[in-house]
Amino acid sequence: MIRRRLARALLGFVVPLSLACSACGGAAIGGSAAVGVSPAAPVRPSAAATRAAAQPSCPVRVFSAMTPAQRVGQLFLVGAAGAAGPEAASAVAAYHFGSLLFGTTTSADAARIRQLTSAAQALASSPATAWVRLFIAADQEGGEVQRLQGEGFATMPSALAQGALPSGALQRLAAGWGRELRWAGVNLDLAPVMDVVPAGTASQNAPIGMLAREFGDDPRTVAAHGVAFIRGMQQTGVATTAKHFPGLGRVRGNTDVTAGVVDTVTGPDDPYLAGFQAAIDAGVPFVMVSLASYPRIDPHHLAVFSPRVLRGLLREQMRFRGVIVSDDLGAAAAVAGMSPAARAIGFLAAGGDMITSVSFPVAAAMDQAVRSRAAGDPAFRADVDSAVLRVLAAKQAYGLLPCAR
Repeated sequence: MIRRRLARALLGFVVPLSLACSACGGAAIGGSAAVGVSPAAPVRPSAAATRAAAQPSCPVRVFSAMTPAQRVGQLFLVGAAGAAGPEAASAVAAYHFGSLLFGTTTSADAARIRQLTSAAQALASSPATAWVRLFIAADQEGGEVQRLQGEGFATMPSALAQGALPSGALQRLAAGWGRELRWAGVNLDLAPVMDVVPAGTASQNAPIGMLAREFGDDPRTVAAHGVAFIRGMQQTGVATTAKHFPGLGRVRGNTDVTAGVVDTVTGPDDPYLAGFQAAIDAGVPFVMVSLASYPRIDPHHLAVFSPRVLRGLLREQMRFRGVIVSDDLGAAAAVAGMSPAARAIGFLAAGGDMITSVSFPVAAAMDQAVRSRAAGDPAFRADVDSAVLRVLAAKQAYGLLPCAR
């Protein structure tokens, strides 16, 4: 159901823009004119159908009512201890940030998390977000990476242990974990990890293998169990994120604490991309892009700043139509040598949609840079507007827009 709503939302803001071209040209592909047959008399649409076709979609209507600053704010997923403290409230008011992230591990119980997320959603006001409610996210993978650990949240086994289960059993477990998140007001899980760590190399792979974050050591296992996780969460209305595209399973360093992390193996037709393709085919609404470099795909950019990775591989080749979200651009060592402006503008110009930052001050600097660049650069502003519409389409699918409730 969520997948169908997201597809309708995405189509909804494309179709009105294309109506003006509906009568362009007389040799439609597969049309009767191509084989010399007289076309049948046109069927006149009903008045109701005409009105429905002309009605802008919910995301387009919301977008049109937003200020430029409110639009840019939707492109940020910002870390907040507790998700709704004074810092978060002031940041949402000043910078219109549209999504918040539990950036640290907490033992607060589910009832307390629900209080915090309710307070966070109350920040969505007319001046702050044009009444658009927030995605509130957590890294809830299992094992070493489970941000919410208090009473009311089951202890999740590592992804490696999850990968040893039958996929049906994992889907049922994921649905249970999703119900816990949903009750607590968390509507976006920054999981599952779709990286494949080759057999015998886990001890050399700092970001994934050393922490048992992979479902297995072959693409088929990762694909099956990642999709089971996604489907279980989908049953409960929690959005998921396939990460870390195009894969961190064959690197050594962890981009959070190490610069210059390189994958020398992965190419555009690599079989290890199968897990991500399976997640996309299953309707995953978010894909997170890594901060490593992949010379066989793009020798000049980190993946997160690469048009070849984002537009070429992920959008065109793999047909992903959802939200492309960055790995942390706020505090990660991989981007520490770049200014906040260069990080944000580079990601959005390459084709990204949502910027993750565990740092409020860095997010504020990135927000200001994006606003300034968009104000004076029409091409970049078009990239920003497209990204905003994709975020709003995802929010419509999860009931977060004022016209979708």
